[in-house]
Amino acid sequence: MKPIDLKSLTEEIQHFVDERDWEQFHSLKNLAIALSVESSELLEIFQWMREGDSNHLQLDEKVREKIEDEVADVFIYLLRIVSKTQIDLESSVRKKMDKNVRKYPVELARGNSKKYTEL
Repeated sequence: MKPIDLKSLTEEIQHFVDERDWEQFHSLKNLAIALSVESSELLEIFQWMREGDSNHLQLDEKVREKIEDEVADVFIYLLRIVSKTQIDLESSVRKKMDKNVRKYPVELARGNSKKYTEL
């Protein structure tokens, strides 16, 4: 995976929003709802698909394009939320990963899909 220039992407998205005067609609509540909707649209692609088929979608260009579009929409709304709340995304992810390391110790979680409360 190549590095992402989050600053540039965030600025480009903000410019897009500003040009259309959409900031007025981008409350955190609305952005969180939009993020959920776009995540659901991503999920819809897989809804009735057999488990094994979902791992071979890179071979189907039309489906891959749909996935790319929905992933991009999810990421755009996530970046809008991060920008509006001034969250340090990298730091937040690293902190969450530290918590996950403690919640899911390798000796209990390896090869196991149970939630941490069940380990």
